[in-house]
Amino acid sequence: MLPDSYKGSVNCAGQLPTGFNPAELYPSRNHPRSLQMTVYGASDAILSMGIDWDTIKTHVNPDQIAVYAGSGMSQLDYNGNAGMLQARLLGKRVTSKQLPLGFAEMPADFINAYMLGNIGKTACNLGACATFHYNLNQAIQDIRNGTHRVVIVGNSEAPLVPEIFEGYSAMGALADDAKLKALDKLTEPNHRRACRPFAENVGFTLAESAQFIVLFDDALALELGANIHGSINDVFVNADGHKKSIASPGIGNYLTVAKAAAATKAVLGEEALRHKTFVQAHGTGTPQNRVTESAILNEVAAHFGIENWPVTAIKSYLGHSIASAGADQLNTTLGIWKYGIIPGILTSGAIASDVHQKNLDILLEHKQVNPRDYDAAILNAKGFGGNNATASVLSPFVHTIVCCPINMAQRPLSLLTIQRTSRSQKPAQPMKRLLSNRPSSQRLFISLITRFKLGRVTCEL
Repeated sequence: MLPDSYKGSVNCAGQLPTGFNPAELYPSRNHPRSLQMTVYGASDAILSMGIDWDTIKTHVNPDQIAVYAGSGMSQLDYNGNAGMLQARLLGKRVTSKQLPLGFAEMPADFINAYMLGNIGKTACNLGACATFHYNLNQAIQDIRNGTHRVVIVGNSEAPLVPEIFEGYSAMGALADDAKLKALDKLTEPNHRRACRPFAENVGFTLAESAQFIVLFDDALALELGANIHGSINDVFVNADGHKKSIASPGIGNYLTVAKAAAATKAVLGEEALRHKTFVQAHGTGTPQNRVTESAILNEVAAHFGIENWPVTAIKSYLGHSIASAGADQLNTTLGIWKYGIIPGILTSGAIASDVHQKNLDILLEHKQVNPRDYDAAILNAKGFGGNNATASVLSPFVHTIVCCPINMAQRPLSLLTIQRTSRSQKPAQPMKRLLSNRPSSQRLFISLITRFKLGRVTCEL
């Protein structure tokens, strides 16, 4: 056989910052890339709480801690499943690590074995592009049932390998160079604007990402003086039912978005739903998504009497990180409540004519807001195969009103307690270790929003 090569049709992707290699930060020992990202991302989340992990362990029984994490597409670089499948064809041998490190739930296994020594519950719930929502749903159910008090939820996805590009390209799902040039009538593709949600577009942009959050029940958060960044009201999951193509959308997402809106209304009231919520759309940047998702959001808005519902889509900046996409949405939402800016979809110059927007305000520019003006966010996910999930997330400002006066035993909310420390702020508890050499561009989590101190509630707003 003679060697052969060709240039791929897709030449844009969302990658980690140039020069940042998580494998250099610890003894990576031939770990697949998404596991390297897991070690960095999960460590960053745990060490940024402002509460030492040993302190948490003294307040919580070992079987009251759970970890839900994984990779939607498993580990598909050479150190994982790809190497196991390629080795013989390349004249090499299969190693003893490639198969076990290739399992999709391996990020959770790494957190349990190498970071926490966790002996509690562990799992990875897979749902294509809705995978993070699936794991988040499992976490809040455990907390509400009272079986668990601390849950780490996250995903790590590193799909930027040739075979994955080939697979999605064969589906016609990716924005390739030829389509981009034809769309813009240019001789060279504009890769910076490859992902254009709700505009005239040609496909999504594949991305890698690792995102992790820490959830406490209310009583534990107050007891430890945790920094509260918001709460998970509920997560809804529905399949699509009968359909002709497994990759096409169906009715399931109508149900999940409507349920999330209804759950938000049930907690905050009708006026708050209508005037104090916004949407983090799935917003992949494909022609099919712009029509189907806008129709769903517009219809739900009409049903609940919502006018000009603000809609943003973070994939226009980050690309589509598959399993981690929902976590990208969540961390962006926490940033909105911290900094008061809803990011506009700047890559989309104009809304496409087939987008349903009568009741929507699809943001093409950044929207400066008072964080107190938005009490909740709807985070939507539409996955291949009919994996639909939508989350209702409450603002930290709402939490100080809703959570504290009521009997918390009635329905404990799941609290986001991640804290990013900085030079100007001291953590609530000393940390033994800190990755102090991280540049600001690599910091994955949002700073302090609300601090609950022992004995009484004080808000630093």
